[in-house]
Amino acid sequence: MNTVRLTMAQALLRFLDQQYISVDGEETKFVKGVMGIFGHGNVTGIGEALEHSAGELVYIQGKNEQGMVHAAAAFAKQSNRKQIYACTSSIGPGALNMITAAATATVNRIPVLLLPGDNFASRQPDPVLQQLEVVSDYTISANEPFKSVSKYWDRIVRPEQLMTAAVQAMRVLTDPAETGAVTLALPQDVQAEAYDYPVHFFDRKVHYLDRRPPVPDAIKRAVKLMAEKKKPLLIAGGGVLYASASSELAAFAEAFRIPVAETQAGKSAIAWNHPLNVGAIGVTGALAANKIAQEADLIIGVGTRYSDFTTASKSAFGNPDVQFINVNVSGFDSSKLNGVAITADAKEGLIALQAALEDVRYQSEHDLQDIGAIKQVWDDEVDRLFAMEHELGMAQTRALGIIQETISSDSVVVCAAGSLPGDLHRLWRPTEPKTYHMEYGFSCMGYEIAGAFGVALAEPRREVYAIVGDGGYLMLHSELVTSLQEGRKITVLLFDNHGFQCIHNLQKSQGSDGFGNEFRFRSAETGKLTGSFMPIDFAAHARSLGAKAYKANSEQELKEALQLAKQETVTTLIEIPVVPGTNTGGYESWWNVAVPEVSESDNVIKAGKEMNARIRSIQLL
Repeated sequence: MNTVRLTMAQALLRFLDQQYISVDGEETKFVKGVMGIFGHGNVTGIGEALEHSAGELVYIQGKNEQGMVHAAAAFAKQSNRKQIYACTSSIGPGALNMITAAATATVNRIPVLLLPGDNFASRQPDPVLQQLEVVSDYTISANEPFKSVSKYWDRIVRPEQLMTAAVQAMRVLTDPAETGAVTLALPQDVQAEAYDYPVHFFDRKVHYLDRRPPVPDAIKRAVKLMAEKKKPLLIAGGGVLYASASSELAAFAEAFRIPVAETQAGKSAIAWNHPLNVGAIGVTGALAANKIAQEADLIIGVGTRYSDFTTASKSAFGNPDVQFINVNVSGFDSSKLNGVAITADAKEGLIALQAALEDVRYQSEHDLQDIGAIKQVWDDEVDRLFAMEHELGMAQTRALGIIQETISSDSVVVCAAGSLPGDLHRLWRPTEPKTYHMEYGFSCMGYEIAGAFGVALAEPRREVYAIVGDGGYLMLHSELVTSLQEGRKITVLLFDNHGFQCIHNLQKSQGSDGFGNEFRFRSAETGKLTGSFMPIDFAAHARSLGAKAYKANSEQELKEALQLAKQETVTTLIEIPVVPGTNTGGYESWWNVAVPEVSESDNVIKAGKEMNARIRSIQLL
């Protein structure tokens, strides 16, 4: 057998460099490159391999371990999971910094390969720098926490073990039903150990992402159920976009006059102005979708995992006879809400179900004029919010309206947490697929700028906008520097509302006077954080990092800044002061949050009683 002598790290990179994925006959190089931050736990192992034998893999230098994994996940998401970056860190703190982003990827079903350094497998120099030394179990290191957030986890304690672990890692990364974070813990000594690897281990490998057709009996069960239903509602999730099934979704809806609602991940799967698109659903939903959902006797979820925001904590569906049909490539998701499961690729499932329904001449009893009327009411409300004036300054919804009017329709907006996801889900009007990139599976603050950089890597010819609050910006802005380093322009639209106003609003709605969520100085009089707002010059901060920056204190300044930003060739930040509390509210939706049953505040006790009464009124699904 022909062999080649390589270190484990060199062999890993050579293997990754030969992985390809084939979707609908189109082959793509699966691993684009490696993002990394070096420390003693990986610099002389995988770092040396990247320096001297990386093949065609591109190395990108991260600035924060969490940020670089967010960027890698956003890249994979925008690429419809057809291409990834691996991420390498040192041991201890560097590895643990990737945990949050690993969970974000796994929750959102996005493939990322994590290669954290680890303790010496030989244990000869123990305890090494950053080693935990768990006295009850010496095999535990800082990498054990990855087990809870990874879809596959392994530790390479011998160089030949790589040949099994790498194949299993690729199996999970390229499986749309099982994908998420994959962690291969790499002890720092094993990274540098050599082995005579079989040459065939490095052969070009094509992973075929064959579209999974539905089982005929599942289609029959769904048709039988639909025959009994008159007012169905489609819910489009992220799986529609990953399966490139936007056309099939629209064709299905049109064939049977079924309105379409959108999850955060599914938004942009169908144009906002399509006659059957009734907009966002759930806690951050639109009036049109939420009203129709209350009356629907059947929910057809396509590529959605039914989070509590989508279902409004299972209160969105008020019809006592409501039932579910779930088209999802994952059996775990297709079985939710006791639905009829069509475990299949979204495109294949929609095509098969449409053909079967046409055979029996199914037609819903929805009236197109009624759908159009309720949609028009909502469109008028969006127009009102986009034009909202406020005596104290710029309303958040008005700023979004100006941005919507100004940027091109093929631009990509990226967001993740705070009040902005609710406003964008309700109000944003995408006309093209993949122009709305929201991380709301984990709602991870700090994803926004790193995610926008990842999108810019995947879509270099599009303008990419990170829409982020001041709280999210302060939490994690490091990859702004990486975007400058790599020459991948992003435009950061920073909404300054003086703190974590989304949670401040939630807090006040449940009886609190507001505590600990605004960026205020500590007051000498009260001893609490009730002083004046802290003045932070975000534009100056961005300039100090090398970005271009503008501050828009008025509508006209925002319009001018957006036009100037388009002309810039490097990453640009626009600071947009907005009046706190001028975000959108709920539209006939509800969210189940725990409210104390005992409190010194009468308002909190009242809110707790109201919450418990609402919980008791929700029908079990």
